[in-house]
Amino acid sequence: MLVFIGMFLVIIIQLANLQLFSSKYRIQADDQGTFRKVIYPDRGIVYDRKGKAILQNTTIYDLMVIPGKIKGTDTTALCNILNIDTAEFKKRIVNAIVKNKSFRPSVFEALLSNEKMAKFQENMFKFAPGYYLQERSIRDYPFDAGGNILGYLGEVDSNVLKNPKYEGYLIGDYIGKVGLEKSYEKVLMGQRGIELWKRDNKNRLTERIENGKYDTIAIAGQNMHSSIDIELQALGEKLMENKLGSIVAIDPKTGGILAMVSSPTFKPKLLTGAERKKHIAELLLNPALPLLNRSVGASYSPGSTFKTLQALVALHEGVINTHFTVSCSGAFYGCGGGNPMKCLDRGTFDLRGAITVSDNTYFATVMQRVINNPKYPNVDSSLAAWDRYMYAFGLGHKLGVDVPSEKRGTIPTPAYFNNPKVYGPGKWGYCNFRSVSIGQGEVDVTPIQVANEMAYIANKGWYKIPHLIDSIEGGDKYDMLSKFKEKNSTIDIPDSVFEVVHDGMQNVVDRGTGGAAKVAGITICGKTGTVENYYRGVKQPNHAFFCGFAPRENPKIAIMCVVENSGRFGGTYAAPIVGLMIEKYLKDSITDERRLAKIEQLSKLNLIPPRIFRELNRQDSLMHSKDSAYLIEKGYIHVIKDTIGLDDQDEEDALDKIKKDKETNKQPKKDSSNTNLKDKQQAILPEEKKKGGIRDSLKEHQ
Repeated sequence: MLVFIGMFLVIIIQLANLQLFSSKYRIQADDQGTFRKVIYPDRGIVYDRKGKAILQNTTIYDLMVIPGKIKGTDTTALCNILNIDTAEFKKRIVNAIVKNKSFRPSVFEALLSNEKMAKFQENMFKFAPGYYLQERSIRDYPFDAGGNILGYLGEVDSNVLKNPKYEGYLIGDYIGKVGLEKSYEKVLMGQRGIELWKRDNKNRLTERIENGKYDTIAIAGQNMHSSIDIELQALGEKLMENKLGSIVAIDPKTGGILAMVSSPTFKPKLLTGAERKKHIAELLLNPALPLLNRSVGASYSPGSTFKTLQALVALHEGVINTHFTVSCSGAFYGCGGGNPMKCLDRGTFDLRGAITVSDNTYFATVMQRVINNPKYPNVDSSLAAWDRYMYAFGLGHKLGVDVPSEKRGTIPTPAYFNNPKVYGPGKWGYCNFRSVSIGQGEVDVTPIQVANEMAYIANKGWYKIPHLIDSIEGGDKYDMLSKFKEKNSTIDIPDSVFEVVHDGMQNVVDRGTGGAAKVAGITICGKTGTVENYYRGVKQPNHAFFCGFAPRENPKIAIMCVVENSGRFGGTYAAPIVGLMIEKYLKDSITDERRLAKIEQLSKLNLIPPRIFRELNRQDSLMHSKDSAYLIEKGYIHVIKDTIGLDDQDEEDALDKIKKDKETNKQPKKDSSNTNLKDKQQAILPEEKKKGGIRDSLKEHQ
């Protein structure tokens, strides 16, 4: 009897404990009967200057997993739907646990295709509660242009979570990786919402708990209005097909960027949807660096486009006047006759004429006078004064444009030359860096800086920081746009000085080296540049530059174009490209049949140098050979990732692709000639133009 009574009391006490004091089974019951569904908000929409949506949203689904709840689920059926093997399944589960613990949801398969989505809808009861479908709002691109500007989204990884800037993000969230998506992440992201649902005995969602009383509403991101003219952007990308380089166009009055072309580029649609991971790996592995935004991330010697700035400095410093002349007999001999700097234009020129014909001897003489100016006690102070001008013109420092990975360029300083490893204090003078006077040597600039320089000259002494976003619906809550409203004008150069430079630049187009930029009915001021460059001591084909603004009175567009290694003068290819861009923007359309034919001619013109093809073919050979691991061993992926500014997840995707390709290569190889190359590079360049690569060129630039 005592045993019976004792057992009865134990049962009573345990029942009381379970029902009155312990929360363990209540939590399990609630967890089994309820589901906490995260509602991801629509990201903000981005519009171009004419109100056209250039970045909007569509809906897709991720398959989420909670590793601690997958016991008893039909793993075989899951693998069949996803077309993966058990080894890949185990790897994903381990990664989910390592990155996000076993009790938290992680993305098991991102951005399901329509076919996989349909299969999961029919069979989801087999996989609950360990798996569930998470609705996502992903990006959609109405225009197939602007990939380097708009950027793309990627999954949050552990490195992002370590950054206090991204507090509140969770593994499985999506975040802007590059471009506007990254720069304006906190504006575009919105706020997540939560819905609490009831489950039935087959783990299917039935109804909202308390009719949604405890739900929180998702708040969409803010819409943004940009200065981009998407039709102008598309034209620029078409003109730069089969070429390496950049076009940047700015509204000089506002600083708004009208077009920012980087070539080669990529189709923005490739980096959204179910095939995103595959395409990001292909783009990252391509030596042409299509993910690099050359407009802000590559730097070049500016060549003769730099002479316009030399003229401004010399006139303002008073070391020359507009009637000052220099005679060129074939070279600049101001530093002795041992190694003269050649000049293509024989004759005697004043300032206007020297700008028109781009005379090297004239501008070498001008800068020599600036550096040896007797009002400064030594070359250190005179070069420092020259540096202040360059800084005021927007060179030698980051402008602060609202896209990531902007480079500062280089303007030589006394500290640089005083370095014992260069020359050392007191051991240098103008003749040590005379090539800077014509935009070569120790000076280099980014395309955005050159376009901004043209805006500065067009405005006669001021500029606003170039930017892509003009306004944010609902207000600029984070004060991201105020700096773009301010005029930057630190040196008071008289308008009369600018007028002289404008005269010379107009003559460049009207009767000088930039005649190919002419547009009927529009007065264009421009400057050509032909830039020598070397790689590993070997001279490469010249870069072609052209920059300018239009119309001369009340300028509405400041623009530059660089075509890398074209091997010709700036007036040959860059000038006609700029002329067509100016015509499109100022006249809104191009209707003349001859001009339309010119667009097609330039688009089809292949100016990618043979060295780049060799690099692409070498890359392709490595990817298709047993030595594909060479890319990992040499740190190739890591170098490219750092250059472009991508994160570890993108690097991981690329390395996974290399390993898969290597496994494929264990099977009999097919012909890896041009046909195979074309198939492999399907994601790289627009309009099926699979050309080029600038890994070597990038090293040369930087």
